[in-house]
Amino acid sequence: MPERPACPPGCGCSIGNEFGEAAARHDLRSYRKSGSSTTTRWLVDGLTAGGVEGLTVLDIGAGVGAAHQALLAAGAAAVTDVDGSAAYVAVAREEAERIGTADRVTYEVGDFVELASSVAPADLVVLDRVICCYPQMEQLVRASLAHARLRYGLVYPRDSWWIRAGFAVLNGIARLVRVRTRAYIHRTAAVEAIIREAGFVPRLSRWSLVWQVAVYERPTA
Repeated sequence: MPERPACPPGCGCSIGNEFGEAAARHDLRSYRKSGSSTTTRWLVDGLTAGGVEGLTVLDIGAGVGAAHQALLAAGAAAVTDVDGSAAYVAVAREEAERIGTADRVTYEVGDFVELASSVAPADLVVLDRVICCYPQMEQLVRASLAHARLRYGLVYPRDSWWIRAGFAVLNGIARLVRVRTRAYIHRTAAVEAIIREAGFVPRLSRWSLVWQVAVYERPTA
């Protein structure tokens, strides 16, 4: 993936550069101490409603693996974790080994858009705070949707003027301190249009102060 943006506090998008091993270790400690964020729990709730027993998961930009570990605990059979940060893949693997799920997770390091043709489809596709880190939103959303057989869930920033203003300040600070990465807010209507065009229908929508959680489902014939 491109360089990781200067995402707001709590953003789980995981790309190397300034956000390498130190950030990954910090996030792992935080996860072990406090568990998943509220929005990640909402995302998992939406994906698991109706059951996930035996289903496969593709977790893009998985960070420490919070979302897919919760899905495995709920009955999912196997996970593919694709992340642009080798440091985050390393801590996600470490956590999986610690809790005994490593044999059910496959790891890939790299830009999912570039790797998409070599990654197998899955029943559930997860992007938890990922598209805020990717400038080419349409490419990422279309490529990930093409891999979702059943449900598609994502967490991304709300499309509000004051959040845009906050991100602009963060990006300005990043430029001043010579951080090469940026955060992005993509239009909610644009994201939703691509998802609906792919044939998915809404299953869950929830909002926190900054984030929106959306889960979609591909209707069965």
